[in-house]
Amino acid sequence: MENGLKVRDIAGWLETWAPKALAESYDNVGLLVGHPGDEVTRVLVSLDCTEEVVKEAEEAGCQMIVSHHPVIFGGLKRLQGASDVERTVMRAVRSNIALYAIHTNLDNVLTGVNHQLAKLVGCVPDSLHILRPMGAGLEKWSVFVPEAHAEAVRVAMADAGAGAIGRYDGCSFSSKGVGSFRALEGAQPHVGTPGELHREAETKLEMVVPSTLASEVERAMLAAHPYEEVAFDRLALQQERSDVGAGMVGTLAQPMPWEAFSDHVKEVLGCQAIKHTAPVHANVQRIAVCGGSGSFLIGDAKRAKADVYITSDIKYHEYFQAEGRLQLLDVGHYESEWQTSSLIASKINEKFPNFAVRLSGIRTNPVSFR
Repeated sequence: MENGLKVRDIAGWLETWAPKALAESYDNVGLLVGHPGDEVTRVLVSLDCTEEVVKEAEEAGCQMIVSHHPVIFGGLKRLQGASDVERTVMRAVRSNIALYAIHTNLDNVLTGVNHQLAKLVGCVPDSLHILRPMGAGLEKWSVFVPEAHAEAVRVAMADAGAGAIGRYDGCSFSSKGVGSFRALEGAQPHVGTPGELHREAETKLEMVVPSTLASEVERAMLAAHPYEEVAFDRLALQQERSDVGAGMVGTLAQPMPWEAFSDHVKEVLGCQAIKHTAPVHANVQRIAVCGGSGSFLIGDAKRAKADVYITSDIKYHEYFQAEGRLQLLDVGHYESEWQTSSLIASKINEKFPNFAVRLSGIRTNPVSFR
């Protein structure tokens, strides 16, 4: 088990993966209940956070619940136990259990909810790309580091999210040179003597940094750097990120008859029923997906020339937007996102491999069919 882990450690790692700045403006993500400095030995992961899930966390000895859907979505003006949300929050507070939500920020990253959904329904991973790119900004950072410390600084910046380019991470470039400086009165230089010009063999380390992670990367860089005053440059790039945004589109390895594909989707997602529009093609191969409520991307799916668009919560009049150009499959909100829990748990264990992460055994889906 990792020693001395805090709520902030789990939250920080999740926010390196899915920065809070990528969440939609209406959303409520991050630490909703609890103190960042509280110690954590066990985490429970669930799609939803309900009173029953908090009880499960109590019984399992978990000090933190990470859910995809935020239990506090609208404003809370009082806590009297009058609603399911109030009772859930009150129970978590009484049991000193932190509640953390990773919602639309996880929808909007390349390796998030929609990537998992697309793989589950059979899309080839290498074919996947964002359906509606967000156009988030990128910067190129250059920092000058003593040669002996260059690797430590590179690793710290990479762990904070620097150097991620598309399907690659840890990307960097380094070049060697000689830096010079003179420490003035009152300075406490790592190398050199105050009042004397000093020359030091240094590495110029260059990495791409998402603008949404700039503050986290700067903190990590400064913490790992040995110099009292750190010299670094930040340049805004015209290039925008292609790995953040809504929805996902890709292709099946082979075309499938639409009936067979629909049956496959129903089976792998555990759907009791699927609502759909009329088929457009006898065989389908190009598939668009959006976990949760995705009717806002119907137009994007048509422009991407998808044969099928898989999502949920489509309203009656929105089905007409298919216009005979693609088939809409409404699989249900829970069914489109239940796989998110295992995705989050795997991500936590990627960073903290010996840490106790438990998947909730409660099926929180409030919808049933007869």
